[in-house]
Amino acid sequence: MTNKEIARKFNELAGLMELHEENTFKIRSYQNAYIQLRKLDKPLLGLNDDEITGIKGVGKAITGKIRELLDNGEMATLNKYQEMTPEGVREMLQIKGFGPKKIRVLWKNFGAETIGEVLYACNENRLIELKGFGKKTQEDLRQKLVYFLQSKNKFHFASLETFTAELLNQFQQTLPDAKLSLTGEMRRLCPIVEEVEYLIAFDKKIDKLFDAENIELLSQEGTKYQIKVNESIPVTVHHCKLSEFGSKLFQHSSNRVFLDAFLEKSKAKDFKGIETEEAVFEKGGIPFIDPTLRENASYLDAAINGTLPELIEETDIKGVLHTHTTYSDGLHTLEEMATAAKDLGYEYIGITDHSKAAFYANGLKEDRLMQQMAEIDELNKKLSPFKIFKGIESDILYDGSLDYEEAILKQFDFIIASVHSNLKMDEEKATQRLITAIENPYTTILGHPTGRLLLSREGYPINHKKVIDACAANGVVIELNANPYRLDLDWRWIPYALEKGVAISINPDAHSKEGIKDIHFGVCAAKKGGLTALQCLNAKGLTAFEDYLSRKVT
Repeated sequence: MTNKEIARKFNELAGLMELHEENTFKIRSYQNAYIQLRKLDKPLLGLNDDEITGIKGVGKAITGKIRELLDNGEMATLNKYQEMTPEGVREMLQIKGFGPKKIRVLWKNFGAETIGEVLYACNENRLIELKGFGKKTQEDLRQKLVYFLQSKNKFHFASLETFTAELLNQFQQTLPDAKLSLTGEMRRLCPIVEEVEYLIAFDKKIDKLFDAENIELLSQEGTKYQIKVNESIPVTVHHCKLSEFGSKLFQHSSNRVFLDAFLEKSKAKDFKGIETEEAVFEKGGIPFIDPTLRENASYLDAAINGTLPELIEETDIKGVLHTHTTYSDGLHTLEEMATAAKDLGYEYIGITDHSKAAFYANGLKEDRLMQQMAEIDELNKKLSPFKIFKGIESDILYDGSLDYEEAILKQFDFIIASVHSNLKMDEEKATQRLITAIENPYTTILGHPTGRLLLSREGYPINHKKVIDACAANGVVIELNANPYRLDLDWRWIPYALEKGVAISINPDAHSKEGIKDIHFGVCAAKKGGLTALQCLNAKGLTAFEDYLSRKVT
């Protein structure tokens, strides 16, 4: 069990105990354990009890519960509260912004025990008379419930990547003479995945695959197998002959919209029984199109006209922008973050801790900011030719202004402007707030434009075209926040940004050394938007990036 999994158990326990109005001191101690354990750098699995007890926020009682989880995968206290609470009520605790106090009112006073019952009550306007509710709260809750239900049984690409690779390897070892590939949404690098799909080309039966202990065959319909693999993740295996591999791979790796458009442009040729995917495109008279671009018909004409983009690769990224250190809410020191980026082969890093308005994230007041800048100067002497740039993630305040006075803002090498507070805005307000920040001459990059958290929180509504147009008019770059739970700017808006001449910066928003590697997920999303290295800010080498910043300042 990983640190984050253990931390989540304590968060769940705290929520359940608050739901049952238990001892507030214990609840706070479990909430604190959740915060501390999820930030812990070393695995709990390798620590003895004394070492665990020595962790900040962890005493002997919590150590005992951690030991239960490490040894048995369960915690008796958590089991007790789970048994006391209906499953549907426990599910409500997973909804962001729907806390235990309100859930208790709906459960105990209103009798609702499922999300469906609460949603029905919202739609019937039955909650406005309840204590702590009202028309506005009811509507806000209704929207949260709808979003939660729409997001259910969907998965982040990042959460499946290792799982799918390991399963593919298992299949290959079981059938060494077969041709295999991931298909579907995973092969198209979709940020959100509903189903994992594989194609196996083998001229014999593939039943041997389903004899493995970790696999349960749920159903078979012709050459399509539905299986369960130690998880609740839906997995489909398609089986075909070796001679059909290309045809079937193309079919299962393309969105239906793309597939129909391809067939129409190919004048309904017969694409059955083709061994390679490349041969399918050859027969259709269309240059090969990467699976990531096969969501719709938009890249077919580009392929035919010879103007397909040369998609960005991870190796194109030369610098790491948007990183946090222990100066604000990061896990590692400035030097540790810089050294980690250097060791990964990057030429530079931009340190962008939170600005002072972000008090919840230990945002930097002016004195600590000056201290950090002085440390950067010293480290640049030590780490040269690798370079650390002085940046900040400046909060966009409610009126659209940037945090700090101009005298401070002008001292940064670059500024990422982001919204972190007052997220409940209508489209007009949210759009104007961003545009005001974009028009500030000190803004270099617009950070995570909608503030969304995939499968958890919808972003605030914005007029993307107006925001992108404003960035074009003011020479502001837009961030593709590479955290796999954000991936914001959404890849679907990248083509419009590029059409308007707006560059994209693939930023990890790293709060730890490990977080730098999230650039990988940002590149995956950027590919879907057709981004090239030439149109990516941090694909510039050190000298080119310095030149860009000097031109931006002048």
